[in-house]
Amino acid sequence: MTDPDWLTWTREMQAIAQTGLAFTRDPYDRERYEMLRELGARIMAAHTDAPAQRIEALFAGEQGYATPKLDVRAAVFNAAGEILLVREAADAGRWTLPGGWADVNLTPAENCAKEVREESGYEVRVERLAALWDRTRQGHGPLAFSVAKAVFLCTVTGGAPATSLETTGVGWFARADVPDDVSVGRTLKAQILRLFDYAADPLLPAAFD
Repeated sequence: MTDPDWLTWTREMQAIAQTGLAFTRDPYDRERYEMLRELGARIMAAHTDAPAQRIEALFAGEQGYATPKLDVRAAVFNAAGEILLVREAADAGRWTLPGGWADVNLTPAENCAKEVREESGYEVRVERLAALWDRTRQGHGPLAFSVAKAVFLCTVTGGAPATSLETTGVGWFARADVPDDVSVGRTLKAQILRLFDYAADPLLPAAFD
């Protein structure tokens, strides 16, 4: 599964416009970059249900040099070798690895531990990076922005299962029991299964791309 060409091109147009607006000092170039950003919004609106004005406002909120956003995910394993998954409230209760957008002023590992605590109730120790995946190349489905997904292996150190505003369930799963109804915008089943290999082999190098 790959993103459609129009989405790839639109993201690139937005990135060029954003970076150009961040560095140009020429008022005529600024106008051209703003037109390019507006054109990208119109193209995206033509292929989605969102109005062009809303998409353009979303694009305009991004400033500075255009870089991928960072999504952190936690692969938490217990002593029985089971992986921790949570039900995503925003995606019809489908299962996913705990995680979300990285917050500023926290390291990726600190963000990972925070997301686990907030979404599952467990306290964890982050052990090592298992994967740094490009969301588009992994086939998660269309999204307006480019995203890098950092997945960390974690060990439980305390806490107790608890849901939150973002989650409606918390569960531990053996490899053979990983559910099919996963939140594919966040986590793919194939990724979850692969993480069992990383939990079993501490020398396995981190995956990427």
